[in-house]
Amino acid sequence: MKSPLLTLALTTTLLATPALAAEATFPVTPTGAAAFIADAEKQLAAFSLDAARTQWVNATFITDDTDALAATSGAQGTLLSVKLAKAAARFNTVKGLDFDTRRKLDFLRQGIVLPAPDRAGAAEELATLSTRMTSTYGKGKGTFKGQPTNGNDLEALMGTTRDPALTKEMWESWHKVGQPMRADYARMVEIANEGARELGFADTGAMWRAGYDMPADDFAKMIDTLLAEVNPLYTDLHCYTRFKLNEKYGDAVQPKTGPIRADLLGNMWAQDWSAIYDVVAPKGAGDIGYDIGDLLTAKGKDPVAMVRTGEAFYSSLGFAPLPETFWQRSMLTKPADREVVCHASAWNLDNKDDLRIKMCIKVNASDFVTIHHELGHNYYQRAYNKQPYLYLNSANDGFHEAIGDFAALSVTPDYLVKIDLLDASKVPGASRDVGLLLRQALEKVPGMPWTALVDKWRWDVFSGKTPPAAYNQAWTDVRLKYQGIIPPVTRTEADFDPGAKYHVPASTPYARYFLARVLQFQFYEAACKQAGWKGPLHRCSIYGDKKVGEKFNTMLAMGASKPWPDALQAFTGTRAMTGKSMLTYFAPLQTWLKQQNKNQQCGW
Repeated sequence: MKSPLLTLALTTTLLATPALAAEATFPVTPTGAAAFIADAEKQLAAFSLDAARTQWVNATFITDDTDALAATSGAQGTLLSVKLAKAAARFNTVKGLDFDTRRKLDFLRQGIVLPAPDRAGAAEELATLSTRMTSTYGKGKGTFKGQPTNGNDLEALMGTTRDPALTKEMWESWHKVGQPMRADYARMVEIANEGARELGFADTGAMWRAGYDMPADDFAKMIDTLLAEVNPLYTDLHCYTRFKLNEKYGDAVQPKTGPIRADLLGNMWAQDWSAIYDVVAPKGAGDIGYDIGDLLTAKGKDPVAMVRTGEAFYSSLGFAPLPETFWQRSMLTKPADREVVCHASAWNLDNKDDLRIKMCIKVNASDFVTIHHELGHNYYQRAYNKQPYLYLNSANDGFHEAIGDFAALSVTPDYLVKIDLLDASKVPGASRDVGLLLRQALEKVPGMPWTALVDKWRWDVFSGKTPPAAYNQAWTDVRLKYQGIIPPVTRTEADFDPGAKYHVPASTPYARYFLARVLQFQFYEAACKQAGWKGPLHRCSIYGDKKVGEKFNTMLAMGASKPWPDALQAFTGTRAMTGKSMLTYFAPLQTWLKQQNKNQQCGW
């Protein structure tokens, strides 16, 4: 994920001063609106750096003191953001505004993640709640064989452990991290909704959905349409995976029909199943001939070398190298002497060239791919750094997440050969395509329902459709409906399982990840066509193609200055999002899956 501090009038983390732009008087005219925007951008730019530094230190050095500093900074930022949003709303009915002024006014009014109401103490309370929940997550531990284990290590163990008693232990113990957050989360919802209503929105969820160059209700419908488009592929993959898990564990652990037990899928949240490829690999075609983690180890690649490899990918497309400060200031491995938030994120602290990533890198395939993803954020941030402050963002938040995922799709055998990780003689032939695609599908496809349901749950929480007394049951229900999974142990309303996923206590909107799942394949198919690739789409690599890189950078440099369909068209030639590129990518696999599932009762 990218840092929530990158653009920030659009989050709640700006450092404010007593003199707020929103307190100034600007005539409710086109000229007054333009003057207000200029003043707002000046203040936001001036104070964002200290806020970003505060949040960086808190994320990379968690103590009571850095928690307090982050909470104070967040509260001040919330006050500034809300005051600017309310001032922007004064110009809602003004006629004759130019495109940029109207767009920036909308960004100010719609883009706050957690809006505090304009009353004494509300911003401070909201910031304290948010900081306490993210800190609780960062310091959280589960157990493995009865031994306390941090979340980052549990994630890795979930991918390699095949004893269902141990995966159940890890799942159950880690999900306890959410329990202390439950009351804080309910209170946070109350305050944020109060703030959203003051800005003219029905609730916070409606405000989140309003930031996509379309009415909020139309955005929700678009999510449903795209999800329905790719759901048949997910259902086929779910059916096949369930069969293979039943084959391995037996009916007592995983029945032949119905939902899948969540802890058996190699990931704490069942959002990525690639770690259990060894369990579901097709007989005779499952061995694709290499494992990226093994290749990295054989070449002696450490975390720094892995990041250097990711940088080289972007350099091959014509992008300038990362600044030296990136290597001096990034956190690439988990420090041994302090608590940190290991969840990967990319940062640009000064909105110019102070690019960084924060990761606890392990030498494995997953982190190798994640590095490409996080660096994608950094290169996007730098590409648009000449835009006005309120345009220092992606065309929509899904674009930011899609950029790195699109690059990671190029981690193909051809790419691995070109970067000297894989010997050309070991490139798997066409007979291994099912294995290649299945492993990729296990990573990409389960993320479709997962990335949709996280915000669907939150939208219902914010709207009041799901009251606090039903938080956990609603979470379990929505996961069953969309993912077809169930917890390995009984859950009650004493639990708060959503809190065991970083983005929930951190209040990071999740629809962006859903859009990214769709967009990455659109970007990839367009890039491969531009590169003149003639083979199967899933084998394409654009590594070294500077013409593709040039056109790609044209889209990136637009930032948020135009509606997202304009940016999409600039690179792909189309203005509509579609799941068809994903279906094209996985078409050979889906045909094979249907053959394997002939005698299975698919669905749940």
